[in-house]
Amino acid sequence: MYEDGAVLGGTSAGAAIMSDVMITGGDSLGGFNQEFTSEDVSNADEEYAPVYIEEGLGFFQWGIVDQHFNERSRLGRLAATALEYETQGNYAYGIDEDTAMVVHNKEQTIDIIGKSTVAVIDPSEAETKGKEIDNLDLSFLSPGDQINADDKTFNINEDKVSTTGYEYFNFDPLPATGVLTSYGTLPNYLSYSLVDNEAANEVKSYLYDSDGEGFQLNFEQKEETDGFWGYQDGQKDSYSLAHVKMDIEPIQINFEENNQAITDYNTSTFSVPDISFNPETKGSLVMAGGALGSSNEEVYDAFISKAGDDATIGIIPAASSSLKSSNTFKEDLIHYGVDEESIDILPLSNHDFSGTEEDESEWLKNRNDQELAEKIKEYDGIWFVGGDQTDITATLLNEDGTQSEVLESLWSIYEKGAVLGGTSAGAAIMSDVMIAGGGSHDTLAKGFTDTYDGMSQQEGGASYLEQGLGFFPHGIIDQHFDNKARLGRLIATTSAHGNEEEFSYGIDEDTALIFDNQTGILEVAGRAGVSVVDLSEAENSDNAPSLYEDIQLSWITSGDTLDLNTKTFTISDAKVSTKDYEYFDYEAVPHSGVLTPHPTLANFLSYSLLDNYREDEVKSYSFHEGKGFELTFSKEENTEGFWGYQDGNKDDYSFLHVNMDIQPVEVDIAKQK
Repeated sequence: MYEDGAVLGGTSAGAAIMSDVMITGGDSLGGFNQEFTSEDVSNADEEYAPVYIEEGLGFFQWGIVDQHFNERSRLGRLAATALEYETQGNYAYGIDEDTAMVVHNKEQTIDIIGKSTVAVIDPSEAETKGKEIDNLDLSFLSPGDQINADDKTFNINEDKVSTTGYEYFNFDPLPATGVLTSYGTLPNYLSYSLVDNEAANEVKSYLYDSDGEGFQLNFEQKEETDGFWGYQDGQKDSYSLAHVKMDIEPIQINFEENNQAITDYNTSTFSVPDISFNPETKGSLVMAGGALGSSNEEVYDAFISKAGDDATIGIIPAASSSLKSSNTFKEDLIHYGVDEESIDILPLSNHDFSGTEEDESEWLKNRNDQELAEKIKEYDGIWFVGGDQTDITATLLNEDGTQSEVLESLWSIYEKGAVLGGTSAGAAIMSDVMIAGGGSHDTLAKGFTDTYDGMSQQEGGASYLEQGLGFFPHGIIDQHFDNKARLGRLIATTSAHGNEEEFSYGIDEDTALIFDNQTGILEVAGRAGVSVVDLSEAENSDNAPSLYEDIQLSWITSGDTLDLNTKTFTISDAKVSTKDYEYFDYEAVPHSGVLTPHPTLANFLSYSLLDNYREDEVKSYSFHEGKGFELTFSKEENTEGFWGYQDGNKDDYSFLHVNMDIQPVEVDIAKQK
């Protein structure tokens, strides 16, 4: 029937069977160790497993297929398999979750569809010497791209533009070493830190076991390397990248505890503003962590329902460099049923926008325009678009830090019941202390700075703080949390300026934290989660500012709530407790970089610790130039994980009260043969 024209499809195992060489088990560490087996010899007592190969059904004749690729970090096992087994000049393909390759035999093309990426490995020019591998060719294609199987070329979605010679970023990227690495999944890390970054021609990551035995991964741009960028699902970045050079070197890495390893830490000189808050405030907040998808109906519905029937909504564009994101959000509101005539983009900015004839920097004087201030009092909802949060505060606060007339009107409608919402920068402004820049590793290593050089500082460096607008008086807010790995900077900022009776909150992308002032309840909506940081019992020494003990970390997702009146969490009824019913039972490797299974922080802890019977603690490391941090996450008596399904059969985890310690270390890396 296949030969006659029928379609064959399959997910997970149903994709693995398609090639002649079928990968049945094993992991990247086993692959780089070049260990293969033809029978199931996996051992839960071992931290890695050899690559288990069987004969597949051979429906796909253009290479080897692997699946759950980015989620379970299987690049090492696929690359090793492609080198070990003759590919006859074909590529090897790693398909991410919620993504598919659509193979057209007659046309000899492969289309990429879905929500994530397909890795394409070309081993034809690679060389091996012992456990060293040189010159693997690595590409990542995203939805809308196509592969020509006959001549092995790529057709990139025409909606994307080349980044070569037009790189958006210009920053010195840190190596990918653990859960504090920004863009910690491999395709994201290479896209943002390497291919779309003018300042970098190569980056590195690591993969090793608890004894420090493993590999250094080197990724390098070559002459034919190219990146492509566009938007998907509204204004979410979508990257494709072609022909990155990858080399693998065996190493031995050792960590030595040293409380004095960090010597250049600068304490914060920021003064927390005294913002009075009316306890009778009736309004609500919808704080989105950035990269809000136009299809994220749950978050849009929350904002629209809070605004009420027949609501009038104002959009404040001040954070952005153009009006594009404001117009996109307006179109999304219309799509979800808001009358176009009820939506206004408000003339508020401190800088000019690209692509317009008007000089929008003149809008700064509108912050004290009486007519505009009176008009704002008629709105039922206000939305702040993303960009640079310092542009929002500079637009709405007077030069002496006092409230402008427009800001006073925003407070007036908020106190009377209006909803205030925002994404990315629009969430960062909500707390009294506004985190405006800095990276996690750099903040733990360097502390804080009083200078700010713009958006590039959001990719790293010491943390920079400014006065926020104070609409959320119950803790510090951070955003783009898991994707940009901002746990370290939120912990350090909370330690310096947080109220010990309050939590701090890190909101993931495409996710919103919703707060109702009248009930005091926080609720999560969207596709990822919110990290809740509790330092009330934590210890942090003045003599070792980067040494922390007994931080409490929780992670809640859609349908979960937190009552700030009682400090109690309520987990969605759709999830069940994993405590004493853990699904997994295996020795977990440390989180060492972009090839660690389940690489994002929340997933790493959920799979490797909370839902893993064998482990009571797991570790991750963050280091650069011989110094760094050992992060230890452990179960305590009140630690609990929760699991369910969402959107079909996708795992949905939450967890409460994981204990976290941060220990400064010195790092030694030795090359091995």
